[in-house]
Amino acid sequence: MATITSASFRHPATRSETGPFNEFRAFWRAFIAKAFNPYRPELHYMRGPGPAWRAKHVAVSPAVQSMLAEIRTAKAQKSSPSA
Repeated sequence: MATITSASFRHPATRSETGPFNEFRAFWRAFIAKAFNPYRPELHYMRGPGPAWRAKHVAVSPAVQSMLAEIRTAKAQKSSPSA
Protein backbone atom coordinates (compact mmCIF):
# COMPACT_ATOMS: atom_id res chain seq x y z
CA MET A 1 0.00 0.00 0.00
CA ALA A 2 1.42 3.36 -0.96
CA THR A 3 1.10 6.39 1.24
CA ILE A 4 1.42 9.94 0.10
CA THR A 5 3.25 12.34 2.31
CA SER A 6 3.85 15.97 1.61
CA ALA A 7 7.33 17.31 1.90
CA SER A 8 7.56 20.29 4.17
CA PHE A 9 10.46 22.63 3.75
CA ARG A 10 11.47 23.64 7.22
CA HIS A 11 14.27 25.83 8.27
CA PRO A 12 17.43 23.98 9.31
CA ALA A 13 17.34 22.54 12.82
CA THR A 14 18.75 24.79 15.46
CA ARG A 15 20.32 23.64 18.68
CA SER A 16 17.05 24.00 20.60
CA GLU A 17 15.21 21.69 18.17
CA THR A 18 17.59 18.76 18.59
CA GLY A 19 17.78 16.43 21.51
CA PRO A 20 16.14 13.30 22.83
CA PHE A 21 12.93 14.99 24.02
CA ASN A 22 12.31 16.65 20.67
CA GLU A 23 13.02 13.38 18.84
CA PHE A 24 10.58 11.63 21.17
CA ARG A 25 7.99 14.31 20.57
CA ALA A 26 8.50 14.16 16.79
CA PHE A 27 8.13 10.36 16.83
CA TRP A 28 4.85 10.47 18.76
CA ARG A 29 3.51 13.32 16.65
CA ALA A 30 4.15 11.29 13.48
CA PHE A 31 2.77 8.12 15.10
CA ILE A 32 -0.47 9.83 16.17
CA ALA A 33 -0.87 11.43 12.74
CA LYS A 34 -0.57 8.05 10.99
CA ALA A 35 -2.48 5.98 13.56
CA PHE A 36 -5.51 8.27 13.64
CA ASN A 37 -5.61 9.22 9.97
CA PRO A 38 -9.34 9.17 9.09
CA TYR A 39 -8.73 7.96 5.52
CA ARG A 40 -8.97 4.18 5.37
CA PRO A 41 -8.84 3.03 1.73
CA GLU A 42 -9.53 -0.59 2.68
CA LEU A 43 -13.01 0.46 3.82
CA HIS A 44 -13.82 1.79 0.35
CA TYR A 45 -12.23 -0.99 -1.68
CA MET A 46 -14.75 -2.86 -3.77
CA ARG A 47 -14.27 -6.53 -3.00
CA GLY A 48 -16.41 -7.92 -5.78
CA PRO A 49 -19.67 -7.49 -7.58
CA GLY A 50 -22.57 -6.44 -5.45
CA PRO A 51 -26.21 -7.51 -5.40
CA ALA A 52 -27.25 -5.23 -8.26
CA TRP A 53 -24.63 -6.73 -10.57
CA ARG A 54 -25.68 -10.27 -9.59
CA ALA A 55 -29.34 -9.50 -10.23
CA LYS A 56 -28.47 -8.28 -13.70
CA HIS A 57 -25.88 -10.88 -14.75
CA VAL A 58 -26.52 -14.14 -12.94
CA ALA A 59 -28.50 -16.74 -14.86
CA VAL A 60 -31.95 -17.50 -13.51
CA SER A 61 -32.32 -20.99 -12.03
CA PRO A 62 -34.70 -23.50 -13.68
CA ALA A 63 -37.06 -23.35 -10.69
CA VAL A 64 -37.34 -19.59 -11.01
CA GLN A 65 -37.79 -19.88 -14.78
CA SER A 66 -40.75 -22.24 -14.30
CA MET A 67 -42.28 -19.89 -11.71
CA LEU A 68 -41.92 -16.95 -14.11
CA ALA A 69 -43.56 -18.99 -16.86
CA GLU A 70 -46.50 -19.79 -14.58
CA ILE A 71 -46.87 -16.13 -13.62
CA ARG A 72 -46.81 -15.08 -17.26
CA THR A 73 -49.46 -17.60 -18.24
CA ALA A 74 -51.66 -16.56 -15.31
CA LYS A 75 -51.34 -12.90 -16.33
CA ALA A 76 -52.09 -13.77 -19.94
CA GLN A 77 -55.24 -15.68 -18.87
CA LYS A 78 -56.42 -12.76 -16.73
CA SER A 79 -55.91 -10.21 -19.46
CA SER A 80 -57.57 -12.28 -22.20
CA PRO A 81 -61.28 -11.53 -22.57
CA SER A 82 -63.56 -14.29 -21.30
CA ALA A 83 -66.38 -15.42 -23.51
